[in-house]
Amino acid sequence: MTSKITYIGGLRCSAEHIYSGTIIESDAPIDNHGKGQKFSPTDLCATSLAECALTTIAILGKEKNINIDSAYCTVEKIMKPEPRRIAEIVCHFRFDANYSAEEKSFIEQTAHNCPVAKSLHPDLVQTMVFNFK
Repeated sequence: MTSKITYIGGLRCSAEHIYSGTIIESDAPIDNHGKGQKFSPTDLCATSLAECALTTIAILGKEKNINIDSAYCTVEKIMKPEPRRIAEIVCHFRFDANYSAEEKSFIEQTAHNCPVAKSLHPDLVQTMVFNFK
């Protein structure tokens, strides 16, 4: 088991990570009857893409002595109605270290091929923008 999700009322859920006991609460977004006071489930999905890309780059980059400490990503989630779904996730990555052309290519290819990127529906547009120092 990975997690246990409990509906706690008021359009909110509490997710417990089974292994660590860490808790994440979610809230329905303002544009869908919620208060927007916490990540929505679709926010978490969009955020997971960026987190997975950065984590995968860090894991595989170790073998190539590529350090991405202080790298970050801002995420924009674009929703589409009828049926309501995520239409596009835009990830703006920022890397402040100096990388060779080969290292930059590795970073970009790794991000596009992380497990979450490969798990999302092909109709969901994944736009990844890479900014290097």
